[in-house]
Amino acid sequence: MQIAILLYPGFTALDAVGPYDTLSRIAGAETVFVAERPGPLPNESGNLTLRADAGLAEVTSPDVVVVPGGPPVRTEPHRRPGPVRDWLTAVDRGTTWTTSVCTGSLILGAAGLLRGRRATSHWLMLEQLAAYGAEPAGERVVLDGKYVTAAGVSAGIDMGLTLVGRIAGDRAAQTVQLFIEYDPRPPYDAGSPLTAPADVVAAARAAAGTLR
Repeated sequence: MQIAILLYPGFTALDAVGPYDTLSRIAGAETVFVAERPGPLPNESGNLTLRADAGLAEVTSPDVVVVPGGPPVRTEPHRRPGPVRDWLTAVDRGTTWTTSVCTGSLILGAAGLLRGRRATSHWLMLEQLAAYGAEPAGERVVLDGKYVTAAGVSAGIDMGLTLVGRIAGDRAAQTVQLFIEYDPRPPYDAGSPLTAPADVVAAARAAAGTLR
């Protein structure tokens, strides 16, 4: 089983690494980082790189595709016609699972893959899914057929574990969860706009506005 994780300049690191560190533990899995061209790709802050093992043309029939998100200015080029959209449309015909983390769902949506489906994204960008014909769903992980979308950044770990369970069974997913010691107990109850202080939510919206 081949798992292809898409990389592009400005991706959010945990969006890619969270699914990698869960899905790559499935017995028999071959995980490949793929980009328009092989080589190092910088994350959104430019101070961390991951290396793409293969170019798009070399990965033609993955069983699982993972599309990480990034800031709007970084995902927008891949929401337009181009190599990434063409590749996603082509390989999706043969995937068992097509997935995304955070704003990666906007890339899937722009490729026409989420039309008429429930999907999620980062809370700041969630409503933009409607522009691509998807039904925005404010859940941490959303499954609709073979399409699995995760909310912002850290939700990619949850998505990965969910998919491990679907592919290899609950016991395998529980074992992966135990090995990575995924037992989150954050010091603050501020991980959602529904629970974070109102002034923190307002500041986050303002900061996101400057990024756009």
